[in-house]
Amino acid sequence: MPSIVLWLLVAGTGACIGSFLNVCIHRLPRRASVVRPRSACPGCGRAIAWHDNIPVLSFLILGGRCRHCRAPISLRYPLVEAATSILFVLLFLKRGPGFAFALDALLVAALLALIVIDALHQILPNAITLPGIALGLLTSPLRVGQDRPVIGAIAGCALGFALPFTINEAYRLWQAARGVRRDRREDGIGQGDFKLLAMIGAFLGVRLLLFTLFFGAISGAMFGVAMMMWRGYGWKSKLPYGVFLGGAAILAMFVGESWVRLYLDLAGAGR
Repeated sequence: MPSIVLWLLVAGTGACIGSFLNVCIHRLPRRASVVRPRSACPGCGRAIAWHDNIPVLSFLILGGRCRHCRAPISLRYPLVEAATSILFVLLFLKRGPGFAFALDALLVAALLALIVIDALHQILPNAITLPGIALGLLTSPLRVGQDRPVIGAIAGCALGFALPFTINEAYRLWQAARGVRRDRREDGIGQGDFKLLAMIGAFLGVRLLLFTLFFGAISGAMFGVAMMMWRGYGWKSKLPYGVFLGGAAILAMFVGESWVRLYLDLAGAGR
């Protein structure tokens, strides 16, 4: 297959999967099927024809509006499609054709959907995270080039769940020590984040899970401080932490191993 055709195939596949992610982003928070009915305009209810459902291109041709009622189409749709396409191309550039690319592509697609859903609704649907955990664990024996991939996947999954669970339980115990009634105690970390981190650990292993936690915490804290300074957020304001964890996990997929090795080399040289 000519090189240019292969790259276009990867980009087009990413855009099509991005189009499906938009369906998931719209329907999963509403507990609706992602298969039926066909996609329709939320303004007039008319089913969207195939030629108006071509990723990115249809949005540009229609000028960002429904063909029938001229209701505006959210910019989120082409952005998700374009982001998925670009990330697939970058992953293909890094991994090349093969099983490793397919696995990374599935993970990045799941993370993109979770990032957008959490940003819009502050939920992380089990319909994505639980199958993601299972897929990460079941495919671990097939990951060539990794040292003890099965053990790494199991350890990463367990640690990904245990760390936020322990922090959250400690926070609830602190509330109990202060005399807060059981029915009024709040979670410090959403339970969806437990499962998101377990999924990330199952795919990426312990080292990249820790990388994800570090950069997710840093970026989340920076966002929280900015919102407190300029948007009037308080210490108890809820943040879509899954956005930062998902973004950090995608970063880990591209640069995590090299950055971890650099850190270990610098730490060893400093002794």
